[in-house]
Amino acid sequence: MELRDVLTERVRLGQLGPVANGAAWATVTQALGEPFEVAIGKRRSWPRLFAYGDLEISVCSCKKIIMVCLQTWRDVVDLPVGLVGRETFPGQPTYAEVTEALDRAGCVWQLYEPLTFDTQCSIQVPSTGVNFTFEIPEGEDPLLNIVGLAPRHHDCPAFSRTQATP
Repeated sequence: MELRDVLTERVRLGQLGPVANGAAWATVTQALGEPFEVAIGKRRSWPRLFAYGDLEISVCSCKKIIMVCLQTWRDVVDLPVGLVGRETFPGQPTYAEVTEALDRAGCVWQLYEPLTFDTQCSIQVPSTGVNFTFEIPEGEDPLLNIVGLAPRHHDCPAFSRTQATP
């Protein structure tokens, strides 16, 4: 199984195993174990960014997932074993490989114009909102750079509580 096949299987659901926007962080860590916390400077406030290899997850202070993306621009893409049964995949699938895999799986996709410009192009699966963004190296086929799960509106109860207290 190739990375594009793993992504195609998951794109139909709009999530990667237990990892989805709006999912409880405790559910993800129970299924996949403890992640690596990506430190951004000295900042330790919320939201925080965590990673399982090349799978990056942003978590709100209310412990709900608010962003999920998979970095695919590396030569080797690392995923949690508990997610797909193996840890590494060759990275950088081409535009043709990804769209062919989506077509084979019966996933309708379309050009995503807001992220298509200059040296990148993007497609989206309308049924789930999953977005595939490709880098277009000069004189070469587009290469998959990042896959993002569709964002969800997030009304943070922790934020609402802090705003309600004088």
